[in-house]
Amino acid sequence: MPLTDSTTTTRRLVETFFRRLSERDPDAVAELFSDDVDWYIPGNQELASWLGRRSSRKDVAEFFRLLWENAEPITAHLDHVLVDENVAIVTGSFSSRMRRTGKTFESIFSADFTVRDGAIVRYRLLEDSHGLVRSLTA
Repeated sequence: MPLTDSTTTTRRLVETFFRRLSERDPDAVAELFSDDVDWYIPGNQELASWLGRRSSRKDVAEFFRLLWENAEPITAHLDHVLVDENVAIVTGSFSSRMRRTGKTFESIFSADFTVRDGAIVRYRLLEDSHGLVRSLTA
């Protein structure tokens, strides 16, 4: 089955997202999102203020600022990047050191992207939220 233009665009955008993520520039990552984004990462927002819903490009940049103020990335591995038209699902694993406790948080993850008009319009991330709570408590 040949790749469509939208599949190619989605794949390139997701690859750019992960490259910019590794460069740790929150504004450059946020530029990939639409002005009006549907973003959700479930979890305990009382312990991890960066979790929850976001609805704008500015909110996306703030997410990464909060995340990197609180967690030091250690490793990240992508296992699969599955793309169909304007939807991409990425699976992998990562580890981070939580600055507040010094504990290491290791998790598998699944990220769900929807792309429209060359921008990410929907983003979901699922990770080990129980493990995150454990790593943030003394």
